[in-house]
Formats: sequence, structure tokens, C-alpha cells
Amino acid sequence: QVQGVESGGGLVEAGASQRLSCAASGRTSSGRTFSGNAWAWFRQNPGAEREFVSSITWNGVTRYYRESVKGRFDISRDNAKNTVYLEMNNLKPEDTAVYYCATGFPSIARMRVESEYDYWGQGIQVTVSS
Repeated sequence: QVQGVESGGGLVEAGASQRLSCAASGRTSSGRTFSGNAWAWFRQNPGAEREFVSSITWNGVTRYYRESVKGRFDISRDNAKNTVYLEMNNLKPEDTAVYYCATGFPSIARMRVESEYDYWGQGIQVTVSS
């Protein structure tokens, strides 16, 4: 089973930068490895639904972002290290949430859809103080 372990969260001040990492291991139930998957980051606050943040195709060519993070966040991946990153710049208090990495095999059109991702990390807290 593919698993992702997030790191890099914590408390930062508004305007600061932070980089999240998600290290993957294992294989899917069909025997696929990490390098062929799409990866995504979602986030969630208590009492709220989990929301899409960003996603990237297996080769890094196509990337999507939610509107509120465009120009501030950057998703990337290193297949040699089985790791996906989320570089977050100019952080705002509204970016505060638990961030989850997720992986799966969505079509390009469905890379923002939560249900398309089969394997999830445990989540990591990001808190931005004003």
C-alpha cells in the first residue's frame, strides 16, 4: 500500500514561507509504484470540509492550484526521492489548516477531486499567526 508521511508544518507568522514534504513508500494494490501517480495536497479546518489546494501529474508537467493560493504556492515532486513538496510563500492566516498529501490515478480533468485519490498521509498542522 502506498503511504505518504508529511513533514515541515508548524507555526509561522503571516508573510513567512514554509515547505511541506510528503515522502511516499510502498505500492498500490495493483502493484504500481509512486512514480506513476498523481499527487495532491488538500487541507482542512475543524468543522469544515476538506478542500483542494494543489495537484501535480506523475511527470510534473501539469499542476493545478486553488485560486486563493495561485502565485504563492508551488507544488513539485522528485520521483527519485519519492517525495512531493508544497512550497508556501507569503502565508496568510486563512492558510491555517491541517494539510494532507494524497496520491492516486485521476484523469487530468479530475485532479482537483478528493475522491480520485486513494492513499492519504496522516496530515500535518500549519498555523499562520497574524
